[in-house]
Amino acid sequence: MKQPVHVLKFIAVLVTLVSFSCKDNFAQLKTIIQFDALPIGEADTIRVVYTELAKTIAVLTAPKNIDYTNQPFPFSEFPNGVQVVLYDENNNETHVKADYAIMYSRTDLVDLRGNVFITTPEGAVLSTSQLYWDINKEWVFTEEYFTFKNEDYDIAANVLDASRSFDKITTGPLVGNVIVEEEL
Repeated sequence: MKQPVHVLKFIAVLVTLVSFSCKDNFAQLKTIIQFDALPIGEADTIRVVYTELAKTIAVLTAPKNIDYTNQPFPFSEFPNGVQVVLYDENNNETHVKADYAIMYSRTDLVDLRGNVFITTPEGAVLSTSQLYWDINKEWVFTEEYFTFKNEDYDIAANVLDASRSFDKITTGPLVGNVIVEEEL
C-alpha cells in the first residue's frame, strides 16, 4: 500500500513543478504575442508618388517613415514631419505640412499634428496644431484652435469641419472677419 501513496505524491509534485515552470513561460509568451510593437520596416528620406489613371494626384515626402502595417490596426508613422502636395484636375497644387503624422491604412484617415499648415492654389491658408484628414471623403476636421485666411475670410475658431477645397466649412464660434455681401 505504501507504493501507491509514494507514486501519487511523486505525480502531485511533478504536476506542481511542471505547472509552475509553464506559467512563467506562458506569461512571457503572452507578453510577446499580446503586443508586438515592432515595425515591419523603417525608411529615411522617402518620396511617394500617388497616381490615378497615370496622373499624379499626390506626392508625399518625409525625412522618416516607420511602417506598422503588421499591427492589428495598421498604420504608418512620420515622426519627423511630412509634406504632401495634392494635385487637382487642373494640376493646381495644395500643400500640406505637419511636424508629425500618422496614416491609418484601414480607415484612410491621417492624423496631422504640430504646426499643421494647408495652403490652397487660391492662396487660402489653414493653420492649426492638429488636423484629421479623411482621404476618401476629401474632408478635414479638428476640435483644436485654428486660423483660416483667404480673400473672403480671416477667421479663428476651436472647431473645423470642411471639405478639402474649403468650399464647405462648418466651425465653432468664430473670432475674426467675414466679408458678407448684401443683396438689394
